[in-house]
Amino acid sequence: MTVSEPAVAVAHPNIALVKYWGKRDEDLVLPFADSLSMTLDVFPTTTAVRLDPAAGADHVVMDGAVARGEVLHRTVRFLELVRERAGRRERAVVDTRNTVPVGAGLASSASGFAALALAAAHAYGLPGDSRALSRLARRGSGSAARSVFGGFVVWQAGTPDAPDPDQDSYAEPVTDARLDAALVAVVLESGPKPVSSREAMRHTVATAAPYRDWLADCRAALVRMREALRGGDMTTVGEIAEHNALGMHAAMEAARPAVRYRTAASDAVLGHVRALREEGVGAWATMDAGPNVKVLCAGADAGRIADRMRAVTGAPVVVARSGPGAGLRAEDA
Repeated sequence: MTVSEPAVAVAHPNIALVKYWGKRDEDLVLPFADSLSMTLDVFPTTTAVRLDPAAGADHVVMDGAVARGEVLHRTVRFLELVRERAGRRERAVVDTRNTVPVGAGLASSASGFAALALAAAHAYGLPGDSRALSRLARRGSGSAARSVFGGFVVWQAGTPDAPDPDQDSYAEPVTDARLDAALVAVVLESGPKPVSSREAMRHTVATAAPYRDWLADCRAALVRMREALRGGDMTTVGEIAEHNALGMHAAMEAARPAVRYRTAASDAVLGHVRALREEGVGAWATMDAGPNVKVLCAGADAGRIADRMRAVTGAPVVVARSGPGAGLRAEDA
């Protein structure tokens, strides 16, 4: 038997404006609350999956190097799930190329597992629509459920008493958003995080007293965010996103011991964002599990905000706009 032709998929990262932080089910990757994000048009991940019936094990390459350790373990575990659902046994050769720094809080796992889910599902002949693909991607990384779709996306947490909780949690596009938004990413650090998102999430849920209050605020924030997107209200969207992100970091820092992703450089950027608002420029900050700051703004303001951030920080700055959902390369579609 010969090695199959590869299925090649491309997916983009997303940045949550109402955050996902905390799982009610670790195995199924089910969150405590809904979240809402914007898929970006930068930093794509390209993943090729081909089947090798003669292989005795999966072979995974990431950015030109043979994957080992946790990266290999998570990828193989995900492929086992795909094989189980497809009723197939062949091992796979996986080649992933990232254009986003891995592990630095710039959503590399979201684009990575969305691309892997689509390529693997196609390679193994796994049927299903976009909602089914979102459920599958969620099992690799929760935020990957959202990168299956483009633009603004909401991830439904599902209900704990659903007959099949796995089927009840998926992402879907926000089709009534009327907002031309951009994210200006200030890349303060591109190296791996000292504490993984998974570990920090577990620790925050288990030990941070403010976490439950933040979680309750997330539920209310998502309702208000959807109304603001529908109305094209950039100010309200920005205010909700900044409050939600800073509340998440406050909860992490209240854990015992504290989880600190914010740095002095992060705080300096947050100060520059506040200064922009005082000058009458619509700019609001959001941060994920890492020190890097993303500045949410209207698309028309992105260029001058990026120039300002470059001038005051000296850090690399990337302007992102609304991007596409995951897709197969034309020859594989």
